[in-house]
Amino acid sequence: MADSAIGLLRGAALFGPLAAVLVATAVRRPSERALAAMILTTAWNLLALALVNVIAVRAGWWSFSARGAVVEGVPVDLLLGWALLWGALPAHAARRLPLPLTVLALTWLDLAFMPLARPLVRLGGDWLYGEALAVALSLAPGLLLARWTVRGVFAAGRATLQAVLAGGLMLGLPVLLTGVWRQPAWLAGLGVQVLAAPLTLGLAAVREFAAAGGTPLPYDAPRRLVTSGPYAYVRNPMQVSMTASYLLLGTLDVRFLAAAGVAVAYGAGLAAWHEGEQLAGRFGGAWVAYRSAVRAWLPRLRPSPAMTEAVVHVSATCGQCAPVGRWILRHAPVALRVRPAEEHPRGLRRMTYERADGLRAEGVAALAHAASHLHLGWALAGWVLLLPGLGWFAQLCADAFGAGPRTVPSWPAERGTGQDGRAFTQPADSAGGPRRAPDRRLSGVARPVRGRSRGRGPREPWPS
Repeated sequence: MADSAIGLLRGAALFGPLAAVLVATAVRRPSERALAAMILTTAWNLLALALVNVIAVRAGWWSFSARGAVVEGVPVDLLLGWALLWGALPAHAARRLPLPLTVLALTWLDLAFMPLARPLVRLGGDWLYGEALAVALSLAPGLLLARWTVRGVFAAGRATLQAVLAGGLMLGLPVLLTGVWRQPAWLAGLGVQVLAAPLTLGLAAVREFAAAGGTPLPYDAPRRLVTSGPYAYVRNPMQVSMTASYLLLGTLDVRFLAAAGVAVAYGAGLAAWHEGEQLAGRFGGAWVAYRSAVRAWLPRLRPSPAMTEAVVHVSATCGQCAPVGRWILRHAPVALRVRPAEEHPRGLRRMTYERADGLRAEGVAALAHAASHLHLGWALAGWVLLLPGLGWFAQLCADAFGAGPRTVPSWPAERGTGQDGRAFTQPADSAGGPRRAPDRRLSGVARPVRGRSRGRGPREPWPS
């Protein structure tokens, strides 16, 4: 009798939310953005609820009387139904309701269902702690992600949550479920350091998408063709990042080699065909030119000249700053022009990076962005500095050791000379041709030019 009741409860918990989602989509067909929101919020709840339930079972907040299709003590079917109930269903059916009202309604429904779910669910005395954790980690962030996606707002928040979601589902869960993390301390530490390189590549690619107003999800793509950051080196940096991570983990567990094969097959097959068709239709000749210059899987050592052009403003009269400008020039930057901060009309107080697509960064972040115009090795170092927390700490150290903001003298933009009288010269483009016309999008200074893609370009004199 108890087994049949448990079976009925498990069936209702899975097929009830699934039927509700099907009815809601039949009544009102979701748009592409709404569909993206439904997928994302369901996936988010699946990941977060899996974590919460494992914690709850181990903490004794609740447990499940279930056999079959159970992972770490949690019924998979119950988890899927819960994710649909908190994810796809409210993302589509309740998207016009105020967010607090939706959260309260679903929380109340869950509080009512949990005690009624006996004998499937056995509640402990502190089960409300688990409920609060589920609402905080799963329900509320998932609904926020859905709202942001449908409205196309807060790209940085959408991209951040998607990065956490992808990392958790595609890397975190496999690592935990396979037990590959159970290694000697020295090997685990070495593995984390080796994995840092491909993971940094993937995170930098997500950041570039967010800067362009989009996310990695095809239904929530950027509004312009992204050719900067990692995309100046390889066309599929996220797939390369995940595949490289699987290959590295495959040295510890051969099952990850199979995952790497699946990732390559997907990226080289369905994704390449579908996304390539979409990009060709949206961007035409620009996409064709970019595709011919940048390989899909094997990164370039030097960035493509097709990358978005930029200017970095470095003080020519500051004894600590001017060597940085000379260092950048010695590495023959691609699509980057180095100009004296003294010429900038806004009166800069830090090294400043300005890109033609509107991106602007100061201090250590400016140097990190400039590094992406030099070489793959320096680019990786720069992307590490742009990681949340690390960039702030690096800027704090720079300020503490004398590289903080300072007032620099102002020069007329047309003067172009340092205090010692030596002129800043404008390097020719990669073909040795004439300089380009000014671009007013870059703070009224000359448009950045493309450096040499191989070897070293002409050196621009920099005042000592």
